[in-house]
Amino acid sequence: MSELFDEVDEEVRRDQLKKLWDKYSLFIIALAILVVAGVGGWRGYQYLEGKKAAEAGAAFDSAVELSDQNKHAEAEVAFADLINKAPSGYRNLARLRMAAELATRDQPAAAKLYDEIAADRSVGGPDQDLARIRAAQMVMDTTTYPNMVQRLEAMATSKDSTFRHSARELLALSAWRANDATAARQWLDQIANDGETPPSLRSRAEALQALLPPVAKS
Repeated sequence: MSELFDEVDEEVRRDQLKKLWDKYSLFIIALAILVVAGVGGWRGYQYLEGKKAAEAGAAFDSAVELSDQNKHAEAEVAFADLINKAPSGYRNLARLRMAAELATRDQPAAAKLYDEIAADRSVGGPDQDLARIRAAQMVMDTTTYPNMVQRLEAMATSKDSTFRHSARELLALSAWRANDATAARQWLDQIANDGETPPSLRSRAEALQALLPPVAKS
């Protein structure tokens, strides 16, 4: 008797499944097609993006090679083309290298380009900080100490900033040139007290410290 009930249950289940299939088969087939198309589309997108990245990498290497050969005008053209066409990663690198190429003939223009990169939030923190440092280096001889503070103080006082050491050195040099010994000592002390200060930078800071007038005793 139990076997008969099992057969009946099986027949009922088959009948229910057939009704469900008849009712929803078009939706199921459409969903399956969409899933296959989606996976294929995603893989196609990944392939195209990988191809673009490889092409951009080769073009970037070629532009760097032109720069290394002192073909700066040609390198500028190559980097400009990457800025217009490359994926975001290589585009940001090309912008930084473009500014470096420009610095070989027009430092104010290079500083302006670095400032634009530093202000662009889409570039990302480390590259923005690098652009700030480069811009400050370009203008240090022609700008005021307060302007240098405006440019670099946030970076110089952040323990998490990769370029805080360079920012402190530039600020110390700018303060020294402005005959502000107190400010120069402030930045030189931060350099001395940071255990992660690179040895070469620490040595330069010690040399600058020796050039400052002695602190007046009270």
